[in-house]
Amino acid sequence: PCVTYYLATEDIFSKGFLSSIIKFLVAPIPIKKQTSDFKAVMNCKRVVNEGASLVLAPEGNRTYSGKTEYIKPSIAGLVKLFGLPIAVVKIEGGYGVQPRWSDRVRKGDIKVGVSRVIEPEEYSDMSKEDLAKLISDELYVNDCLSGGRYKSNRRAEYLERMAYVCPNCGLAKFKSKGNEVTCCNCGLSATYTENLRFESVDKSRPFAFETVNDWYEYQSDYVRRLDLTRYIEKPAFTDKVDLYEVILYKKKKLVAKGVKLSLFGDRIECELKEGETWVWNFSDIDGAAVLGRNKANVYINDKKYLVFHKVYQLKSTKDFNALKYVNFYYAFKGEKGENNAKFLGL
Repeated sequence: PCVTYYLATEDIFSKGFLSSIIKFLVAPIPIKKQTSDFKAVMNCKRVVNEGASLVLAPEGNRTYSGKTEYIKPSIAGLVKLFGLPIAVVKIEGGYGVQPRWSDRVRKGDIKVGVSRVIEPEEYSDMSKEDLAKLISDELYVNDCLSGGRYKSNRRAEYLERMAYVCPNCGLAKFKSKGNEVTCCNCGLSATYTENLRFESVDKSRPFAFETVNDWYEYQSDYVRRLDLTRYIEKPAFTDKVDLYEVILYKKKKLVAKGVKLSLFGDRIECELKEGETWVWNFSDIDGAAVLGRNKANVYINDKKYLVFHKVYQLKSTKDFNALKYVNFYYAFKGEKGENNAKFLGL
């Protein structure tokens, strides 16, 4: 029988005893999220040469928006390197049952299955660009348009993990309760319904978005157009977080609790205690990623070694929005090549 290996992000390997169990049962191949990981590629190539199969998620993330998000074009290079058949596994209804920003499972239909198998003979003569597009097209799902109904009495709970731009007043913090989400700045409020649609709570103040995807797209466009220099002296957001150093593939080490985190247009500042502030300039960060529902990893370029060696994790209360830190970083980096003009880190 064919042995199957799963690719897993480094966070899986820093959970102590639980990580030991996972490694014993599954032996996943570790990969650094949102960074180039040559070692992971070589590990994959080794097991493929030994006759194994690989399972990986090319998009690398569950979706906040309800649709399949950015897939790195480099997936085509990996596919060609390995030369294996591609079994495309599509998940439909997963967002309705449990969107990434929610802790709650809703009652509703979900469908998982292999939608297509692409044989090596089919893609061997394709360009990497065409193969990357084929993979992206085959995996694409938009659950916001599914028409399904998903029942829960806490449908909007923790939407503030996704939302940080209000259509009425701009950058803002939100709070959720039950089936409603409300802007803390201007009070604009909406109900999230069973068919994944928004309805205004106050009919005299219409809500601008029909779906979470509409909101997500508006928010992304807003950040891409935002003049980040407006937030050089004064932060756009502040939060309280627990700061950890991630010892890759081993453990997480607590640096400090209750750190005041400030998001500026060109940096992140961590005030550990009065008189001690760490400054992470975006120009010195090699990558940033949201893990799980609302944790963030920041990969710091250690110039002493000419490679990044420091990985820090930001973890806070359940309503913490980690997404904005990643989006601001990638908006600053301006990674606007042809294939990732809209890339904001997810």
